[in-house]
Amino acid sequence: MTRFHACATCIHYRMKKTENGMYRYCQRLGYETKPHYQFRCWTPKPHVRSLMEKERAREEKKDE
Repeated sequence: MTRFHACATCIHYRMKKTENGMYRYCQRLGYETKPHYQFRCWTPKPHVRSLMEKERAREEKKDE
């Protein structure tokens, strides 16, 4: 996976404020999660996908 792969960068990552603080969860899986966790179902948010593409292009240019 890439260095960007983490729950907080996924389209399914959600946060909800509760009486006990912030509840972080995966909307798709229904699990409580933490921002740095990783699952195989990861789908990056559009801005993260753009950053990944820019980084990939830089690496390819560097290898030329």
